[in-house]
Amino acid sequence: MPSNEEKKIAFREERIAHWDRVAKGPRREMGHGYHKRLADMYRMVIPEGLRVLEIGCGQGDLLDALKPSDGVGVDFSPEMIRQAQKRYSHLKFVCADAHDFRLDGVFDAVVLSDILNDLWDVQQLLRNLKHCIGDHTRIVINNYSRLWQPAISRAARWGWITPTLQQSWFTREDIQNLLNLEGYEVVKKSSEVLFPFEVPLLSALANRFLAKMPGFRLFDLTNMIVARRLPPAPRVGDSMPKVTVVVAARNEEGNIPDLFRRIPEMGGGTEIIFVEGGSKDDTYGAIERAIPEHPGRNVKLMRQPGKGKGDAVRTGFAAATGDILMILDADMTVSPEDLPRFYEAIVEGRGEFINGVRLVYPMEKQAMRFFNLIGNKFFSLAFSWMLSQPVKDTLCGTKVMTKKNYDRIAANRSYFGDFDPFGDFDLLFGAAKQSLRIVDMPVRYGERTYGDTNIERWKHGVLLLRMVMFAAKRIKFI
Repeated sequence: MPSNEEKKIAFREERIAHWDRVAKGPRREMGHGYHKRLADMYRMVIPEGLRVLEIGCGQGDLLDALKPSDGVGVDFSPEMIRQAQKRYSHLKFVCADAHDFRLDGVFDAVVLSDILNDLWDVQQLLRNLKHCIGDHTRIVINNYSRLWQPAISRAARWGWITPTLQQSWFTREDIQNLLNLEGYEVVKKSSEVLFPFEVPLLSALANRFLAKMPGFRLFDLTNMIVARRLPPAPRVGDSMPKVTVVVAARNEEGNIPDLFRRIPEMGGGTEIIFVEGGSKDDTYGAIERAIPEHPGRNVKLMRQPGKGKGDAVRTGFAAATGDILMILDADMTVSPEDLPRFYEAIVEGRGEFINGVRLVYPMEKQAMRFFNLIGNKFFSLAFSWMLSQPVKDTLCGTKVMTKKNYDRIAANRSYFGDFDPFGDFDLLFGAAKQSLRIVDMPVRYGERTYGDTNIERWKHGVLLLRMVMFAAKRIKFI
């Protein structure tokens, strides 16, 4: 009886010979619509200009469509690699086995498109990837839905689509489990491509809209998963990241003394940046007077150049020197003493975008009016569906991320444009576009002790709804 290693070698050789034959044969145009739609989905997750690695690259079409700054394709079929290099000479292609290839450097994104079902050992591939990925790297996977197994097998047998050998047919849960076993975490997941053919209007209707809807999603052709490697826990003796807390302050004069007193020192040091937004009271003067009274604190005071909290936050973040960026509302309805929990979640790698949630613990009696609560719950459901990640509270003012990840969001802000005066949606949409792991942090939500809210419930509610509809077109219905 042959050993497992001998079976693996025979498996590999059979597949190399098969894919060499496929590469030399005619291109099957019936699958063109599917691959075109797939490229659209990958471009949504992987922005242009990144360092991208594709395992099982075939003839390089998908890798080229992503427009990487440095694109590397790996495939074990010599004929596939020869044709890929001929077609796309600006990219690099390597003939190697997915289970044990070696490359120099770290990639921003790794593409595993319709390859897992054709592997001998998926865990070995995931383990091997770790030599060329970092904490920021996103592993993007798509795999045929098992529901389509009979149709795809029959279409391949009849020669309508690219023929395959015996497949594993993993479910999405199987893939998630394999990722978990090898130390990866799923950031988001979705099902895509309801109609894998090119028919004007019908293809767009089915794939951009119906494929996202409950009831229809069950019949989607492929499952997409975005994952990241879980970072190692910080070790004793490691230098601790520094923190910047940005406080957008408008008409908050009475809260300034408590803000200085209650914002805690965290990590390697805490910088506090107050961005004052044209207050009617003496908020600016109160901060200015408090700075010399607290000589041990690292505090900056800025005047906001524009309008809206979003502009204030962007102004503060642009001036920040900390490794971790935090937003704290000056009304302190979210307690400053909760900030160390956000810090720990970021440092320990539990998430990359820590989002405060006011809707878990009971609120103080006057903390949030009834219709505001209903609105928040509606936006929570809309966002969780739209971003393919659970987001329980979209409008909590306390949000935390690393400066590196914020810089990535800011660099790609033109995708959505300057559409959000509040700043909450801008950051959440940006985090989702960058496939950051969003984690909810429950906090207790208290009453204001000074001043009135700057939110106009109905006017701003309509504006928020318009922003959701705009973002849905840019994130969900693409």
